[in-house]
Amino acid sequence: MLTSTHLLKQRRFAPLFATQLLNAFNDNLYKNAMVLFVVYQVYNSAAAETVFSGVASAIFILPFFLLSALAGQLADMRDKAMIIRTVKAAEIAIMTVGAAGLTLAWFGMLTEALAIPLMMIALFAMGIHSTFFGPIKYAILPQHLKREEVLAGTGLVEAGTYLAIMGGTILAGFIDVEVAAVLVIAIAVIGYLTSRQVPEAPPFIKGQPIDRHIIRASIALVRNTCHNREVFYAILAISFFWTIGAVLFIQFPPLAKNVLMASKEVASLFLVTFSIGVALGSVAINALLKGEVSARYGPASVIVMGLFVAAFYWVCRIWSQQVTTTELLGIAEFIAQPLAPLVLATLLLIAVFGGMFVVPLYAFLTTKVDPSEASRTVAANNIVNSGAMVGGSVLALALSAVGVPLVEQLLLSAAMCLISAWLGHLLYKAEGMAASAAE
Repeated sequence: MLTSTHLLKQRRFAPLFATQLLNAFNDNLYKNAMVLFVVYQVYNSAAAETVFSGVASAIFILPFFLLSALAGQLADMRDKAMIIRTVKAAEIAIMTVGAAGLTLAWFGMLTEALAIPLMMIALFAMGIHSTFFGPIKYAILPQHLKREEVLAGTGLVEAGTYLAIMGGTILAGFIDVEVAAVLVIAIAVIGYLTSRQVPEAPPFIKGQPIDRHIIRASIALVRNTCHNREVFYAILAISFFWTIGAVLFIQFPPLAKNVLMASKEVASLFLVTFSIGVALGSVAINALLKGEVSARYGPASVIVMGLFVAAFYWVCRIWSQQVTTTELLGIAEFIAQPLAPLVLATLLLIAVFGGMFVVPLYAFLTTKVDPSEASRTVAANNIVNSGAMVGGSVLALALSAVGVPLVEQLLLSAAMCLISAWLGHLLYKAEGMAASAAE
């Protein structure tokens, strides 16, 4: 990817990159403005905050599980650029509803009776939006890029996504909720305008019928996709990785507030650090692989990630024993703590090695299948991913319900990295077998 930034100057890639970047920025600006407001201004209980974080995650993920089969079929059987423009137009309406909820929350009017439900409705609708946009942002790449450019394009999309997450997260932590309400609508409008510049991407095979039976289509989609061993193991590895991610993301806001005694600005700093790490990992793995789509570094990357999750656990334990303040720490007070560099460094390295693990796996989904099936492959991955993430969300909520401390839950995430490493190893073996069979 280091040598492929020329793609950012070309119409076959730049408008898509800008559209997905704005999408990720707006998505995270909205979600974080909502979650940080509720966690820091509405609730005052670690258990209630964890439940809210988990419910919000589940609401956002549910559409991926229900609608990915339909989204994948539409993306392969209709013009992908047309679908992008449709979902980006819908985002304007969705963000208007979300902005109404944020505004009511700012005024303190019917916060729990109306404001939070409106924000949750918008979050669910954004989940639907992302369900239909997600398969396209990867599956359109082989249609507009050369084969040797696909990994670089995937890395740019992934890095851009996490840099946008970083930007949205920073802004959510530092602006008032009423400003966020205005911005999410404005950014949705800009995203729609950039989407209009995405080149046409017609279906490879026209006139294919679409199965609108959600359950039957979902089962058929996953079954038909997973006959390819490389794709099957890539989906399993990605899904288990995001199971770990779901557990970590749900734990994170209440852990930042109640264990590290961090203000919402510091919580944003943590999420920014994580996003920078994933972007760095995306760049690093492409440089190591030199454009080749391979899982050879996957097992080692996720094992190292697990080691840094364990290190983060120990730093948090020591922090909770040393920091005695009952007031939430601002950024200046946090940085002044002796352990602050270790907190940020472990978070950064968790993300770097996580990015190195997962980015090549997404390239498998679009390069190891026929281009006419790429969107459905990504959609099948989204179905399995969403199920795994819901499972991770339920696990995190269950651990909190039975009284397992937030810090101790980090050890489970570290241990789960070993299973991801095993799945990555199986993928690498399948990759070798496929290469031998092709010779």
